[in-house]
Amino acid sequence: MLSVKQELLAALAAELEKLSSGAGARAAFESPKVAAHGDWACTAAMQLAKALKTNPRQLGEQLQTALLATNAYRQWVDAIDIAGPGFLNIRLKPAAKQQVVREVLGQQQRFGWQPDRGEKILVEFVSANPTGPLHVGHGRQAALGDAICNLYATQGWQVHREFYYNDAGVQIDTLTRSTQLRAQGVKPGDAGWPEAAYNGDYIQDIADAFLARATVQADDRAFTASGDVGDYDNVRQFAVAYLRNEQDKDLQAFALKFDGYYLESSLYANGHVEATVARLVANGKTYEKDGALWLRTTEYGDDKDRVMRKSDGHYTYFVPDVAYHIQKWRRGYTKAVNIQGTDHHGTIARVRAGLQAAHVGIPQGYPDYVLHTMVRVVRGGEEVKISKRAGSYVTLRDLIEWTSKDAVRFFLLSRKPDTEYTFDVDLAIAQNNDNPVYYVQYAHARICSVLRAWREDHDTAPLADVDLSPLASEPAQALMLQLAKYPDMLTAAATGNAPHDVTFYLRELAASYHSYYDAERILVDEEPVKLARLALVAATRQVLENGLALLGVSAPQRM
Repeated sequence: MLSVKQELLAALAAELEKLSSGAGARAAFESPKVAAHGDWACTAAMQLAKALKTNPRQLGEQLQTALLATNAYRQWVDAIDIAGPGFLNIRLKPAAKQQVVREVLGQQQRFGWQPDRGEKILVEFVSANPTGPLHVGHGRQAALGDAICNLYATQGWQVHREFYYNDAGVQIDTLTRSTQLRAQGVKPGDAGWPEAAYNGDYIQDIADAFLARATVQADDRAFTASGDVGDYDNVRQFAVAYLRNEQDKDLQAFALKFDGYYLESSLYANGHVEATVARLVANGKTYEKDGALWLRTTEYGDDKDRVMRKSDGHYTYFVPDVAYHIQKWRRGYTKAVNIQGTDHHGTIARVRAGLQAAHVGIPQGYPDYVLHTMVRVVRGGEEVKISKRAGSYVTLRDLIEWTSKDAVRFFLLSRKPDTEYTFDVDLAIAQNNDNPVYYVQYAHARICSVLRAWREDHDTAPLADVDLSPLASEPAQALMLQLAKYPDMLTAAATGNAPHDVTFYLRELAASYHSYYDAERILVDEEPVKLARLALVAATRQVLENGLALLGVSAPQRM
């Protein structure tokens, strides 16, 4: 049906161009607000009427006549109705809708994908400092980042998943001191235990492993403990490696793999921070005041200038961020997306201002940001706030163990990132239609059951070329129209960094399938009808699987 849509859009563009030069670029279809009005709607007549100084309804009638005279509209369109002040409501022939079944079965996992565009995108997400287990907020980031990466891949981008973390600074010092004290036998509540120290049981686990001279292996590092509690640097390196290993286990439980890790310390070690500061100074974008170095961020829309280097000589946290993003650009990533908590909102203007002030060719608005709120967890009707292991928050692994990887991913993606979300553990494990991930997965498993009843291997290859003309009923056509929305949904979701669109779509597709299944028996005696209906449900199964895969959710064949 994608090919049909392209043909009809091309014909529409040609007719609009005849009406007004340049108007062809406005050729577009919308989904009618009321399904009974038609399959697609076109508002071009109302958009052009004012410029052409004509009545929009009369222009609509003129466009209606012209379109119905074209080969494409004669072949694929049943009728064009005029509504209101000039809406064109287009009703497709069943044969037009049936094309989507062939496209899905022919393209399989690549249905809706765009050609390689030859551009690279870097998506930075999770980026947790190695000071403790990953919490539920990191889980929301992990789900968002992975799904957004998958969406960009469907649009032809070469995608790089990156984890950036601060392996130095106050938090790492706190981690080191907490571990050192535990190794020395001091625990929370004892005299000498600092108020700012980390209290979770995981600190004792690190201390025990350090005393045992354990070796830990993480994705980006390995380290063996000396067992000497007086060796502060050894404690620090071991604690960081230990927690990176723990975070890797969390991510593995989430079925998430990063392409690379980037250390904040490397920006200093490689001279990138100093080079960035020197460049900003040389460009005249800084000034000295009260013993500090300031960046003129107000020149780029910020509400006030920002301190870059404090009077004690230390850089503020956004300075290495600017250096880091310059390196992203220089590594060839023409697009970058950062997924962070809403508490990072204040850094956006500063980082973008620093990148513009550096004058290195980076376009305005680079990088893009997706900000997400934290997640409340409810279990048994009550909010859960504390994890014994972490000490003060529910961990990602807690949530996966209570429910499942599939439920956590789907649920955390089911709302816009910047909206508050309450994760209901009881709902996530419920096996009923109120549980959205169960509802979608059950639709997939239900189709697999039908295909198995047809043939044990449920090989759909024989369905690729069957006669689809029996698919003329309203339920069948409604399901095919839903399948046809998938490619445009992918493009819109990628453009808007909106994987929640995929969850909404999958629920609508599952609902369409359940309605179709209830309306028409599939394994009927008439062979042509049976094969056509099998082709339709096989295509539906494929799109359900494709959409779930984008979210990192499995598509079970049995439930």
